[in-house]
Amino acid sequence: MTIPRSQKVDLNLTSYYHCMSRCVRRTYLCGVDRETGQDFTHRKGWLEGRILELSTIFAIKVCAYAVMSNHYHVVLYINASQAKAWETQEIIDRWKLLYPRDAEKVINKELSDKEINRKIQLWRDHLMDLSWYMKCLNEPIARFANNEDNCTGRFWEGRFKSQALLDEGALLSAMVYVDLNPIRANQAETPEGSAFTSIYERIKAVSKAINKKPNIDINKTKQPSKLLPFASVNNDDVNNGPAIDFKLSDYLELVDTTGRILRNDKRGAMAASLEPILKRISLSTHGWVNMVKGLEQGFFYAIGNKANLLAFSARYSNRGPKGLRIAKSAYLIAA
Repeated sequence: MTIPRSQKVDLNLTSYYHCMSRCVRRTYLCGVDRETGQDFTHRKGWLEGRILELSTIFAIKVCAYAVMSNHYHVVLYINASQAKAWETQEIIDRWKLLYPRDAEKVINKELSDKEINRKIQLWRDHLMDLSWYMKCLNEPIARFANNEDNCTGRFWEGRFKSQALLDEGALLSAMVYVDLNPIRANQAETPEGSAFTSIYERIKAVSKAINKKPNIDINKTKQPSKLLPFASVNNDDVNNGPAIDFKLSDYLELVDTTGRILRNDKRGAMAASLEPILKRISLSTHGWVNMVKGLEQGFFYAIGNKANLLAFSARYSNRGPKGLRIAKSAYLIAA
């Protein structure tokens, strides 16, 4: 049974969500078409640019993303408090970047004061709404692609898929899963070679800083402005807003080591240095690998420990949520 999006997105439970959209019939409309040989790789740039652009308009920040040949993933943080604090003019200016004609009616006072106030509140809600973010991401890309192909019809395969990330373990596993997508698909050898991903942008920023100052602490380097930053000491990017509560260096090591293990043509063991990271989020080393591997197939509408999954599922169904077996084996806590 399909669950209404309103029930799957609850900011009282979590502000973090993993979303994915796939091209219609799983065709390679953003890569090299296997049937015709036509190359649509440039559309990955369209998607990446739009993902990052929307992060400057919506009160929704990007934790991780990966643009593939026939689908894309994003891990998003909804900053509701930011949207609620915006002044009226701020909302109008942001909405104008999305729908200029709609905003002009308010700017030119073509509507009554009551109608203007109603629209402002509606826009505020839209600018912190997951479905509206995905709508504003998917619709323009579909139009551009159809115009380029001189055709009409669907570009995306139905509505987007979303998973609520209910705890720190769920957030990090979703981010690592997304950042390692090109490696798992054999489209890249290393994270630093995985173009059109957030990990590529983070590593590029770190490399640039190290080239200038070889002995610099990477946790203090300037992070990509359009991505939600990792927490670090004396980092102005973090002090001025929300951040992912882990060190950037720890995350890069986590991605690198997990990527070595998940490669189909390589075998590896979890580095001992990663154990403290996983312990902080109450995950076992073997459970971590299984959780990242089974993020989409093993879980359904939500990801997290057993207690969080049961609490989330109780909101819309009497049946047990998918993912309990993986959660039980992955998390060290008894819940």
